[in-house]
Amino acid sequence: MTEDALVIFTPSGKRGRFALGTPVLTAARQLGVDLDSVCGGRGICSKCQIQPGYGEFSKFGIHVDSEALTEWNAVEERYKSKRGMLDGRRLGCQAKVMGDVVIDVPPESQVHKQVIRKSATQRDIVMDPATRLLFIEVAEPDMHEPSGDFERVVLALREQWQVEAVEADLHILRRLQPVLRKGEWKITVALHKGNHDPHHRILEIWPGFHEGGLYGLAIDLGSTTIAAHLCDLRDGAVLASSGVMNPQIRFGEDLMSRVSYAMMNPGGDVEMTRAVREAINSLAATIAQEAQIDPKAIFEVVFVCNPVMHHLLLGIDPVELGQAPFALALSGSLSLPAAELDLSALNRAAQVYILPCIAGHVGADCAAVALSEEPNKSEQMVLIVDVGTNAEILLGNKDRVLACSSPTGPAFEGAQISSGQRAAPGAIERVEIDSLTKEPRFRVIGSDLWSDDPGFAEATKTSGITGICGSGIIEAVAEMRMAGIVDGSGLIGSAEQVGSARSVPEGRTHSYLLHDGSADGGPVIHVTQTDIRAIQLAKSALYAGARLLMDEMGVDTVDKVILAGAFGAHISPKHAMVLGMIPDAPLDHVLSAGNAAGTGARIALCNRAARDTIEAVVHDIHKVETAIEPRFQEHFVNANAIPHAVDPFPELSAIVTLPQVSYNTAGAGSEGRRRRRG
Repeated sequence: MTEDALVIFTPSGKRGRFALGTPVLTAARQLGVDLDSVCGGRGICSKCQIQPGYGEFSKFGIHVDSEALTEWNAVEERYKSKRGMLDGRRLGCQAKVMGDVVIDVPPESQVHKQVIRKSATQRDIVMDPATRLLFIEVAEPDMHEPSGDFERVVLALREQWQVEAVEADLHILRRLQPVLRKGEWKITVALHKGNHDPHHRILEIWPGFHEGGLYGLAIDLGSTTIAAHLCDLRDGAVLASSGVMNPQIRFGEDLMSRVSYAMMNPGGDVEMTRAVREAINSLAATIAQEAQIDPKAIFEVVFVCNPVMHHLLLGIDPVELGQAPFALALSGSLSLPAAELDLSALNRAAQVYILPCIAGHVGADCAAVALSEEPNKSEQMVLIVDVGTNAEILLGNKDRVLACSSPTGPAFEGAQISSGQRAAPGAIERVEIDSLTKEPRFRVIGSDLWSDDPGFAEATKTSGITGICGSGIIEAVAEMRMAGIVDGSGLIGSAEQVGSARSVPEGRTHSYLLHDGSADGGPVIHVTQTDIRAIQLAKSALYAGARLLMDEMGVDTVDKVILAGAFGAHISPKHAMVLGMIPDAPLDHVLSAGNAAGTGARIALCNRAARDTIEAVVHDIHKVETAIEPRFQEHFVNANAIPHAVDPFPELSAIVTLPQVSYNTAGAGSEGRRRRRG
């Protein structure tokens, strides 16, 4: 056996040699293999399941011995006995390479399967893009007027379009003379002038009148999803929207785990930068193909992103963002050529604009939300929550706007949940539980039918029922609270206490059986006590951040709550209120803004003045640092109760009566068998 072992991944076909003892997950990361890992390789999430192949592989010219991976271990045994795992499957973070091996990554372990929900929101935008097309007629050369062709182009732009101060790069000057002559001294130029640029810059030239398009990308670079909107820079129309999973997920699910990866692995930040830039190039090519345009006709990109993504996109080590005082390398806006970010799928002269960050953990995506939703112009006190792995929160009105970030963690996206997964076909996304029978019904992504509707089994035959995503776990826990299965402290009652055999013992606690697919070889999906705790921690962080801003503002209530982000758009206001994710408010005052960050990016792409606006606005937004505020911890502890231990919820009480039950002592669940629901 050689010192290094050959590892071949299918279906990608990627291969490489690795030192003996290398975890399969590490090998996959280094090769860029599409292998999921929610917990960053800690052996917690069990998302990195792989299928090793043994024996002779003539296609690859290798023989795989039965000892090519380390032996089955206790972590894998615990997962299989608790949740089930197909025979032959291994966990990529636990199995280590000990010889040449072929590893298959099953579809459910591939990152890219997520359903991308960050679609564009309809918005009227005043068009004044930084890049535009201008048709000009250029004076022919004259022996008596010995000016250069470029100088006469500049003169034509000044006289015909009142454009002053024009420059061009060498690749334009090289092509200028043949283009002018081919167009018989009539040409079209793509001209760019950013909001801080002293000069106009010619990005491209065409002979005659150019009838092709001029396009730009508005990209919301999130920690989980990269969403892009392809816009026509002539009228602002969104021609296509698409997205991909952020491949950095294989280095860690949340932002701090990626910062930790960069700290612990020399060159780790470079790996993550390369991965995300490659993904953006691929996304640009895909979205251009969808819209049936040439990606080289994309001349401008606007990015919005959180601070860690901001630094990794730019190739800046994010280590300083992982420790107080959370210093940004750059907080202001940034304009630069796309080539500096290796965005080779676009036009070679394409330009990039990145919105300013507000503070260390409140990024350009939050600034984009502020640009889109304009809390600084509101007469009402509005709370805007961009729900994600790291929630960013805005509170204010025309007099004052505050902002903070709150470390909710990945539970809202299905991570840290026993049967959790990201939004993908087959994932449970909606849940209802009958208050009397305690029987559930649910809907999965990919079907509009409920599980008790005729035809549900046939409709979900292709996808199956694979797990539960973020919106599903939120509704499940809230429904369990409304049905009296869970008490105010978040404790699941026993079968006797709640009146249902679906409550099953699990060690010293209980879990609720949501779906049993074992008869058909499918998963058994429970909501466990650990799941409840994970949701409590996430929602407590979210609520505590909002409450901290309310304290700072000196208010006890808000007039309007706006849920932003791809995930926020799919949260039921009623269930969010039952959980205590957000402060009490009339349900008809809890609204969804869709992908507000993406909308802000589109506004900045299509209107230069909007860039000046948000650059000014961010200076007036006051950042509240949750990490050093003692009151944050106090609010966090009180918010652990469902919906809350101290704060009243009169608006919620008007429509829902929550059972007054406690399962801390035996026999305390009698009241949980009856309740009234609004």
